[in-house]
Amino acid sequence: MTVEATNSSPRLLVVDDDADLRSLMIEYFGRHGFTVHGASGAPDAFRLLDEAVPEVVIVDLHLPAGESLTMARRLRRAHPSMGIVMLDAVVGEPSDRIRLELGVDDYLPKPFDNRELLRRVRGLLRCIGRTAKPLAEDVPYQPRPSDVPAVRQRIAFGACSLDLEARSLFAIDGTEIPTTAAEFDLLELLSRHPNRPLSRNRIMEHTRNQAWNVFDRSIDLQVMKLRRKIERNPDKPVVIKTVCSVGYVFMAPPSK
Repeated sequence: MTVEATNSSPRLLVVDDDADLRSLMIEYFGRHGFTVHGASGAPDAFRLLDEAVPEVVIVDLHLPAGESLTMARRLRRAHPSMGIVMLDAVVGEPSDRIRLELGVDDYLPKPFDNRELLRRVRGLLRCIGRTAKPLAEDVPYQPRPSDVPAVRQRIAFGACSLDLEARSLFAIDGTEIPTTAAEFDLLELLSRHPNRPLSRNRIMEHTRNQAWNVFDRSIDLQVMKLRRKIERNPDKPVVIKTVCSVGYVFMAPPSK
């Protein structure tokens, strides 16, 4: 099954052996400006990939014969810039945090809210410079209230600056640094609470990445990815520091 929007629409591939759920996702994303293809497993998916490479692939983790993890590895090797979202109906297994290290960009447990999945996919598209045309029915994101007033909308630190209003991260030369929605949410939360150590529980409570409610170690993986993007030396971080037995703290630059 395929739903086409326009020739310039972002391309999405949904790989799930649940035909009903697959059809629902195809129909939903089609209404929100995507050209969507569906596949029941890896063989169908790779056949479609030979015809056209999508910007984002949504993969059910529990495809038959362990196809999902093999597929994720192959996709990442062949298409480094492709966005990959993994869906999982079984949570809490010890090996789950390892799956996040296979090159998967985002993770969402089932059952999920369609709007949350749409937000995650759009976040990945922003990272690769593509957008889906918004429809009138789309609900715009409303910033979360914070116990720290957003006095300034741009925060400078190290060799980077964070534009909270545009939800963008920039290098010192003005070049935008791609971030996933999960990475930006984490960096925004930490930067709004400078010099205040935040526990992993606090981070999970105040971010929109629902996967972190299940995978405590996934926060550590996101921090590791952020450090590679914002720290001059990721092995000796000065912006996001680890607080032993607590969590992480964003070190505000000294006042001039």
